[in-house]
Amino acid sequence: MSDTETPNTRAGFVAFIGAPNAGKSTLVNRLTGTKVSIVTQKIQTTRFPVRGIAIEGDAQMVLVDTPGIFSPRRRLDRAMVASAWGGAEEADAVVHLIDARSHIASEGTSGTAADRRSAEDTETVIAALKQSGKQVILALNKIDGMRRDTLLKLSQDLFATGVYGEVYMISAETGDGVDDLKQRLARAMPEGPWLYPEDQSADVPMRVLAAEITREKLYLRVHEELPYAAAVETTAFEDKPDGSARIEQTVYVERDSQRPIILGKGGQTLKWIGQKAREELTVLLDRPVHLFITVKVDPRWQESRALYAQFGLDYDA
Repeated sequence: MSDTETPNTRAGFVAFIGAPNAGKSTLVNRLTGTKVSIVTQKIQTTRFPVRGIAIEGDAQMVLVDTPGIFSPRRRLDRAMVASAWGGAEEADAVVHLIDARSHIASEGTSGTAADRRSAEDTETVIAALKQSGKQVILALNKIDGMRRDTLLKLSQDLFATGVYGEVYMISAETGDGVDDLKQRLARAMPEGPWLYPEDQSADVPMRVLAAEITREKLYLRVHEELPYAAAVETTAFEDKPDGSARIEQTVYVERDSQRPIILGKGGQTLKWIGQKAREELTVLLDRPVHLFITVKVDPRWQESRALYAQFGLDYDA
């Protein structure tokens, strides 16, 4: 190769779709090798497509972690589902991630209501894929400790739907099988120049990522008491002359009774949330961070166009 020639590179988009809590965020974080999407015990924590960037050989993959696909009821639900399908339509490769353990449990007496809901959401995705005529890659996740014959039967049953071209059995948590999937996705990328610098791992505005990190800490601390009735907005992000960052955020809740849950006795819960978020942001930004969080009650925060715009969601979906 002469000095004037450039090596053949590949670049494209990979969308991950699936029911809430299938493990999409964990898989994107595993593939990029860094944290670009929040992971909590709560389902539906990803509210907007997060672009993580992974490299495999000469291929650069922009990974779109879409919100979980489920039956929408509220405006926010509709916006999240529309965003998920939008991410899939524009991608060069689509991976349908299924929680294998939950799916199998839903078919037996040991299955919980959450397992059955997850299986129903999976059926919703399959039906939509059939209608679109799009063939996608099936990834059975959370296979740790499962019997191989049980997994083979599940993959055969799902393959019979006709919407999958191939199947991978993985554990996003441990990394088992993920390298094979990553290599397959790299081969699916079209030839072309890389879309981002080699050392960049995410394409998320820092204000948005800061809000997501705080929201993760919030749900980690109050996941039992607080349903999906909270949002975090970064209202100010200022670079200080001494090199530090001053970040102001507002946590919105829907009812007066939810505010004391986040504040905690003597403000201790909010102090913990702020401390954990500040520690992670300090590492992420590689500089001191001054974080200030206020909690506001707004019964109509889910109707805020500005909040939808922050997360790149379509308010009118």
